[in-house]
Amino acid sequence: MKLEKLAEYCGDIKAGYVTGESMACHTSFKIGGPADIFITVSLKQQLSALLKKCKELEVPYMIIGKGSNLLVSDKGIEGAVISLSGIDFIRADGEKIICGAGAALSEVCRAALDNSLSGLEFAYGIPGSVGGAIYMNAGAYGGQMSDVVISVECISRDGGTVCVSLSEMEFGYRTSLFRRSGLTVVSAEFSLKKADKAVIEEKMNDYISRRKSKQPLEYPSGGSFFKRPEGNFAGALIEKCGLKGFSVGGAAVSEKHAGFIINKGGATCDDVVRLGRSVSDRVFEKEGIRLEPEVIFIGRSGKNS
Repeated sequence: MKLEKLAEYCGDIKAGYVTGESMACHTSFKIGGPADIFITVSLKQQLSALLKKCKELEVPYMIIGKGSNLLVSDKGIEGAVISLSGIDFIRADGEKIICGAGAALSEVCRAALDNSLSGLEFAYGIPGSVGGAIYMNAGAYGGQMSDVVISVECISRDGGTVCVSLSEMEFGYRTSLFRRSGLTVVSAEFSLKKADKAVIEEKMNDYISRRKSKQPLEYPSGGSFFKRPEGNFAGALIEKCGLKGFSVGGAAVSEKHAGFIINKGGATCDDVVRLGRSVSDRVFEKEGIRLEPEVIFIGRSGKNS
């Protein structure tokens, strides 16, 4: 009954929705059972109204962008999944880029290039959306989101608007205030620097070439599966333990880059979870270092444990 009321409300505010939507269609792993209701918003006002309604109806919800760092339970997700993919505007203003949380990082990087703005080159090729990247403080090649973001507009659980400055974002390695606060990023402002367009493009092309040559982009995955342990690299430790190609069901440690767990075809969430645990246990046994997942596990039955 609660979900029926929420679906009716989606119609009232002109937000698109589908019931029983497979989350495998909305994650880069191509894994995941159905969401009770999958809602797509294109306006901040729609999101604010929906969060208020979810609170009123006591319907649990989760927010997603491109689903590039998520592993969804085979049993799906209870309540509402709200996609910000429609909040994808990008605009340049002097040496700043202002964009929606649903904008693809790659598109934001292209917009920076078009305006001869440097600082986001490291993010070119990182899969996912702006909101997810800020949530995780995504980074690569020596750069991270905390280097360039200066302000973020958010929606609180009760639908209110909150503006957060860089000093308040509590960035750390693959973490931020937004992982702990219940605030949903809806837009962000990046501070960049004017630079030679050809130099910017050369860096971007170099980074994307490195990704293609070293990462298993031809397979569905959640990106780097494990966090980088201090003073070491997860992929190097896994390779040292002879685990390249090690598999459970349809999930396997990539032969190309041991830091990636890939979906070879038909992998379930349970396959990936069991493989991840086995890899972490083996590395701990042989190297004394416990690898922790960077990928976020969501859905019914917690972590499929």
